Formats: sequence, C-alpha cells, structure tokens
Amino acid sequence: AEGVYPETVVFRTLDLGGDKLASVVQHQRELNPFMGQRAIRICLQNPNLFRTQLRAICRASSLGNAQILIPMVSGIEEMRAVRRHLEEVKAELAAENIPFDPQIPLGAMIEIPSAAVTADILARECDFFSIGTNDLIQYTLAVDRGNELVAYLYQPLHPAILRLLKMTVSAAEDAGIRVSVCGETAADPMMALLFVGMGVQELSMSSVNVPAVKQVIRAVSLSEAKLLAEEILSESSTAQTTAVMKKWLDKLTREERIPAGELFTASYTHIL
Repeated sequence: AEGVYPETVVFRTLDLGGDKLASVVQHQRELNPFMGQRAIRICLQNPNLFRTQLRAICRASSLGNAQILIPMVSGIEEMRAVRRHLEEVKAELAAENIPFDPQIPLGAMIEIPSAAVTADILARECDFFSIGTNDLIQYTLAVDRGNELVAYLYQPLHPAILRLLKMTVSAAEDAGIRVSVCGETAADPMMALLFVGMGVQELSMSSVNVPAVKQVIRAVSLSEAKLLAEEILSESSTAQTTAVMKKWLDKLTREERIPAGELFTASYTHIL
C-alpha cells in the first residue's frame, strides 16, 4: 500500500485450492479440487485463517488506498458472511486503537456462473466487481482448458459467456458500482475493446500486454466500441460472434488505425 500510494492496491484474499494447503488446512483428498474446498470456501471454514488476512489488509488500509477482493464467490450468503467477519475485525482494531480505513471497499470476484446470474443481488453487498474470465468461461462451458481433448470448446466469444458478462456489467451499473475484468481475455486487444463497449471500466492484465491494448482502445471511439458490443451480443453462435470480431479487426487494420504486424496479430489469440 505504501509502495503504490497514492494509487489503489486491491488485495485478493487467499485464492488457492485445498490441495495446495495440506499443511495449513486439514481436509480429505478431493477428486475435483477445482470445484471443491478452495478460495473463500476455505477461508469461511477456517475463520482464524481468514480473519488474519482481513486484519492485515485493514491495517494496511490506513493510508486510504487499499481494497479487499473476495475470490470464488457463489452467492450472497458468502458475501454476507465475509461482511460479518470484516466488521468484527474492524471493531477489534478500533478497540485496540489501531488505524485503518473504516470505509475500505469490499468487492467480489465474478467467476462462477451463479454469481453472474445473481449479480444484481450481490451488488447490494459489494462496492465493486471483478470479473474473472478464466474461471467464468471454464465453469460456464464445463471445459477444462488444460485438457487438450476439449480445449477447443474454451470460447470467450460463446454467446453464453457474453450474456453473463453483459448481465454482470448491467447489474454493476444499476447499483452504481464499478466493474473490472481480469484474465487472459482482458489482455486480448479486441476483447478489451469489446469489454469497453459493454461498459467495463477497468482491465487487469500483465504489463507486457498493456501497449497493444492501449493502442486499440485509443484507435476507436466509445460509440464505435458500443456498436461492436451491440453487434456481437445480437449474434446466436460462436462462429457468428467471431466473424463480427474478425470483421472489426479487418476494418481497423485496413483503415490503418492499428498495425497489422506480427506483434499485433499474435495478440488476437481468440480471433485468428
């Protein structure tokens, strides 16, 4: 928090699977750890482990630039439980006269379909959303992206994914909270442009991808980005949505608004 001040730092609470925490959390061997005891589930089942994290983040929030992000939220009950723990930790710090930000923002990762479908309900307990596209795509399409036999089904432009994204962004807008996108798709320049057109306000990516994404976003007006989003959301198949995206990529390249070199075309992993 001190290192990035006055910029904001978002602390995501423990986001590991139970299989990686055998020495900390005792549990049975899981046949499917990706859908088992992990992330916020581990934390809520181990309050001391969770409250230690919340206490540390709250103490770091004394400069007023820290935020808390909860991973793998599936519904409102979990966020309400998180809020109870957070308020109790705040009360403890206040009683000890330890400085912290009493208004520290609390957000939820939207990476499980149930969270996206109930985003309007979750927004009542959240100050912001962060859409985790990697897991949202994997869980929604029932695709293990590490499995070569089904990797071809991992489609960020699948209409179901696009609808969940739009649903989440609309819920955030209605609630007056901000929404960001993280994951591999946020680093794809044309996908980033689509997110902007949908109303996403922040994108999280590796620094190496920032220049290409910036160049594409700066080359297109917001009204054009919204038009791109409208066109894609009106389609009914992945082949159609991909064709629309390819059409826009060709248009921007043809008009020389973005370069067509190897560096750029290599970035469009979800289109070409």
